[in-house]
Amino acid sequence: MYRYLLLLLLSFVLVACGAEEEPTPAPTNTPAPTNTTAPTNTPVPTNTPAPTDTPEPTLTPIPETNSAKSLDEAAAAVVRIVGQGTFVDPEFGTQTNAAGSGSGFIISEDGIAVTNNHVVTGSALLRVYIDGENEPRNARVLGVSECSDLAVIDIDGDDFTYLDWYEGSPRVGLTVYAAGFPLGDPEYTLTRGIVSKARADGESSWSSVDSVVEHDARINPGNSGGPLLSEDGKVVAVNYASLDSANQYFAITYSEARSILAQLEAGNNVDSIGVNGTALTDGETLSGVWVASVESGSPADNAGIDPGDFITSLDGLVLGTDGTMADYCDVLRSNGPDDVIGVEVLRFDTSERLEGQLNGEKLVVVESFADPIVDNGGGSSSGTGGSTGAINYSGQFTEIIDDSGTLFVEVPVEWSDVSGAEWTIDGEYYGEALRASSDIDLYYDTWYTPGIFFGATREVQDPAVVLDNADLSETCNYEGREEYDDGIYVGFADIWGDCDGNDVGFLNIVALTENSDVMVQVQILIASEDGIDIISRITESFFVSQE
Repeated sequence: MYRYLLLLLLSFVLVACGAEEEPTPAPTNTPAPTNTTAPTNTPVPTNTPAPTDTPEPTLTPIPETNSAKSLDEAAAAVVRIVGQGTFVDPEFGTQTNAAGSGSGFIISEDGIAVTNNHVVTGSALLRVYIDGENEPRNARVLGVSECSDLAVIDIDGDDFTYLDWYEGSPRVGLTVYAAGFPLGDPEYTLTRGIVSKARADGESSWSSVDSVVEHDARINPGNSGGPLLSEDGKVVAVNYASLDSANQYFAITYSEARSILAQLEAGNNVDSIGVNGTALTDGETLSGVWVASVESGSPADNAGIDPGDFITSLDGLVLGTDGTMADYCDVLRSNGPDDVIGVEVLRFDTSERLEGQLNGEKLVVVESFADPIVDNGGGSSSGTGGSTGAINYSGQFTEIIDDSGTLFVEVPVEWSDVSGAEWTIDGEYYGEALRASSDIDLYYDTWYTPGIFFGATREVQDPAVVLDNADLSETCNYEGREEYDDGIYVGFADIWGDCDGNDVGFLNIVALTENSDVMVQVQILIASEDGIDIISRITESFFVSQE
C-alpha cells in the first residue's frame, strides 16, 4: 500500500609582547687638561664643560586589546547560543517554537561571533548568553554557509573579550581543549585531548567540509560551534560533529574557515540556497535532502520550496545517495549564488512531485505519487478505492491537546495536521474536540486518509443510541459492536470495514465516565497494517481533564 519507506535520519551519532630598549648611557665629563708652561702669547685653554646627560628614550606603549591571552581568559569569549523557531522533522513532524542550544565564540570586540550553520539556521530569533551575565543578548545572523557548516552572527553590544586564531596548521599530537556548553548546560565546560588526525573526512548528513581535524577532546550536542583551543587560548578549529561511540570528534580548521568567514561577516551567504537540510536515504531507491526550514527571501523560498519538502535532485543530479551532502554541495560549489539551477522536490503532505528552478521558474506539480483512485463502476471516481495514504508509519507517537487544554491523546507523529477547535453541531457549541490526520480535509472528505476525531461533551446520551444513529451501512461493511471498558470510560464500539471500496477500518467509540457526567466519542479511521497498534495507543492514552 505504501511505496515509500520511512526516511532514516542519519546523524553523525556522529597576544603580543614588546622588549624594552636599553637607555643610552650619558657620557662622563671630559677632564680638564693640566696646565703646561705656556709659550709667549699662547692662551691657556679653559676646561671643556661636561655635556648634559642624554635623556632616556620614551617607550611607545603597546595598545591594550580585549583579546584573550590565556586559556583561562578564553572562557569570557565563548558563548551559549539558543535559537528558537519552527521546524518540520521527518520523524516527529512540525515542531512549533522549538528551541535548540549550541555554542559559539567572539572574534572581535564589537561582538562578531562564529558558530555552526546548523546552530542558527531556521531560527526566528537568537539569544546569546555571555560569560558573567544573567540576561541573554539578542543577535542577528550576518551570513551562513550550509556546506561548510559555518555562520557569523553579530551580538548586541561592544567591548567584548575575543579570541585570536591559532597560527600554523594543527599537527597530530597538538594538545587541544574543546570549549562550550554541551547538552544545553549553562555551565561553561572545557575538555582536554589531542589532535589525532590532521586531515579527516568532512562529509556528513548536514554539511560537506573540505578541511577537518579529528581530535579526542570530548564534545556532546550543544558543543557545536564552539572553539577547539590551543594551550594558550587560540582557536585551532570550530567543533561541529562527533562520533561518540568511537571517541572521535571533528572540527573545521581555520584554513577552511578563513576566506568563508570574511564573506559571511560582509553579509554574504556562501554555498547556500536558504534551507536547513539533512541528507536522507532508504538505502535503495529513495534519497535526497530533507528540508526542516526555509529562510525567508532565499533562493529556496523564492522557488517555492516549503519546510517538509524533500529535494531529490539539483540540475538532474540525484542527491544524498550515500547519506551525505557531498553531491548537494558539489552542485552549489559549481555554480554562483545567482545561477539558475534545476530542482526536483517530493512533497509528502500532498503526495506530489514538483519541478522548478532556483533563481528561475517556481516549482510546479508534475506528478502525484499517491496510489490512483479506482472507479468501482458506479460512475464516480471520488472516494472510491482510493490510496490508503503515501505515509509510512514510524511507530512514533506524539501527544496533542485541544484548544481548551482539557483533551489529551497520543497519535502517530505523521498525523501532524491538528485542530483543537470546539465540537459544534449545527453551528452550536456541543463540547470540546480534537482532530488529527496527515490532512484533516482529506480525512473528512475521503475514506482513504487515516485520522481521528476525539470529542467530549456534557450533553450525555445513551452510547448505544448514539451509535445506532451513526449508521454507515450504505458506505461501509458493518462488522459488529463490542462492549468498551478501559477502566475510566464505559460504553460500546462499532466496527466498520471496506468503506467506499477502500481497504480501511473505521472504529466508532461512544462511552461515559463512571459517574456518567461526561460522554466521549472517539472515531478512528485506519488504513494500514499498523492499525491495531495505532488503535491501542489511542485508546490507552485519550483522556479528559475535569480540573
